[in-house]
Amino acid sequence: MLITEMVLVALQSVRANLFRAFLTMLGIIIGVASVITMIAIGSGARAAVDEQIDALGASVLSVRAGSMMHMGVARSAATLTIDDATAIATGTPSVRAVVPEVGGQLQIKNGNRNENLRVVGVSANFADVLGHELASGRLFSNAEDANRHTVAVLGSSVPAKLGSSSEAIVGQTIYIKGLAFDVIGVLTEKGASGFRNVDEQIWIPFYTARYRVFGSNQLDSISAQMAPGVTVERAIVEIERVMRREHQIPPGKDNDFSIADPRQFFNVREAAANIFAILLAGIASISLVVGGIGIMNIMLVTVTERTREIGIRKALGASRRNILLQFVIEAMVLCMLGGTVGILLGTGIAELLAKFVGWNTQVSPLAITLAFGFSAGVGLFFGIWPARKAARLDPIEALRYE
Repeated sequence: MLITEMVLVALQSVRANLFRAFLTMLGIIIGVASVITMIAIGSGARAAVDEQIDALGASVLSVRAGSMMHMGVARSAATLTIDDATAIATGTPSVRAVVPEVGGQLQIKNGNRNENLRVVGVSANFADVLGHELASGRLFSNAEDANRHTVAVLGSSVPAKLGSSSEAIVGQTIYIKGLAFDVIGVLTEKGASGFRNVDEQIWIPFYTARYRVFGSNQLDSISAQMAPGVTVERAIVEIERVMRREHQIPPGKDNDFSIADPRQFFNVREAAANIFAILLAGIASISLVVGGIGIMNIMLVTVTERTREIGIRKALGASRRNILLQFVIEAMVLCMLGGTVGILLGTGIAELLAKFVGWNTQVSPLAITLAFGFSAGVGLFFGIWPARKAARLDPIEALRYE
């Protein structure tokens, strides 16, 4: 019997018992759909992390104040100053540029709208160092920073929070802590960086923030952009040496500051997403095994139901190999049909999650190929035993079977 004819016979068998075949394939459908969906979520998460890492621009290290305990509560120690930023910029060959940052949550007013947002005072080179791009308007200059002008650049989400749009708000006046600021620009969307969403921040000149808004000489952090070709390890060692010298920390004493690579946060999140996706895909794979057991069970029933048919085929000259191949193909057809439906269902679920839930999903051709191949493998593995049972039937006993 030709392979094509065997496949047609298998399809006729499925058509003759359509509901039973559907119930048999259900385990395979659920398993494949689950695997496709979980891999799509995992791949989407990795792609999102890669985009966020790319959005950081050139490698940037963050120097932050250390923590201290006050009445049993950990608080940031006020240990960073503008002198530290200057020392890093001038005394660290591995660093190309620095951005001192001072900020806090403040009340923002625009017309009759009031919002509590984070305001950050930064130097004029912040967009280049931190990888920001303009959506509209312009950035403030070094002269505006030095002269303490009251100008502001908004994150992409801020205009909507203040009841305006990115284009319309440029040129308007907003009030920060009661002080009038002219909006000169709006940044493009960048997304969360660490535990903060930079799209919901307002950026103002550093010296304006230091002297006219916050009135403090202390910095929240210093962003240090590494020079091309410099390793993270080398830059951290050089920055640490300069900072310990500036803070006059004797040998053997702990630092009162910390140095972090923001990309570490994304790498940890990516690793967690990968583990989560692998775990869920592993659980989903159990459905495929359970579905395979269901295939084997129904094929054993089919062998019993078609005992006389097997006897007739053997009497007409069908070999054991023909019978074995026929039932293996039928099991594989069931699994591959279930796999196809499962792939379509899983892809549809991934698309729905992306559209309505807002998750990043990415269905890769490799995942579809692996799922389809695995479902065919399940059919082959669990179809062999029923097929061998059918092939070993004695034709005379089979013909007598009622």
